[in-house]
Amino acid sequence: TQAEHDRLQQLCCKSNMAIWAGLSGHDADKQIIQQLGSRFGLQRLDHNMCADNDAISSLTVQSDALHKGYIPYSDRPIAWHTDGYYNDLQHQIHGLLLHCVNPAAKGGENDLLDHEIVFIRIMDENPDYIRALMHPQAMTIPANVVDGNEIRPARSGPVFAIYPDGHLHMRYTDRSRSIAWREDACLSEAVSFLKSILHTPSEWHFKGKLMAGQGLICNNVLHTRSGFEDGDSPRLIYRARYFDRLHGCSAL
Repeated sequence: TQAEHDRLQQLCCKSNMAIWAGLSGHDADKQIIQQLGSRFGLQRLDHNMCADNDAISSLTVQSDALHKGYIPYSDRPIAWHTDGYYNDLQHQIHGLLLHCVNPAAKGGENDLLDHEIVFIRIMDENPDYIRALMHPQAMTIPANVVDGNEIRPARSGPVFAIYPDGHLHMRYTDRSRSIAWREDACLSEAVSFLKSILHTPSEWHFKGKLMAGQGLICNNVLHTRSGFEDGDSPRLIYRARYFDRLHGCSAL
């Protein structure tokens, strides 16, 4: 309904994210997530390598050659990150939708944290930290090489960026391997402080588990996923990544 749409938009404008609970239950129709995205101005989907033909990813345990080795398609935990941090800077992910068809029997929860809150807390601690994190070479993700073939080149860029329309974007992964930080003392301190924010519970940290028919709509906020165990029905989450930001939300 229009009232439900307006409420979700209000929450997203306040916290960059909202959880919805629909009546679709275990319905696996992808039109649910596509139509919801369209209502919020999300149109340009990221056709990433492991996504389905319609550019929406089916996050479930998959062991085929294409998906094997990529943690989202396993039952392992995923550390703090924003989606698409390994994309080039012209194809960053600004909008993200998750829709649960089947939850895991055990585990599979998500932690959520608004990246604008993180930016403000770092700025309050030391503005030089923000300048270091906004350096164009701050964080590099090495090339993705499989069997001697380069699937994706190395990608460098800032952690925080402010776009021409004034909105704040964050590009981050909490991984400790396959990542290279610019050699700079201030940046090292900034990253340590950033990690301390992520790993210290606060009133801005949210935790929840999407159940069947529920979903997350957000401006690509920081999030995690705990490890999980499947029951008779494997966990299935649809993920849609967009180059668009949610319409109607003002800049920082």
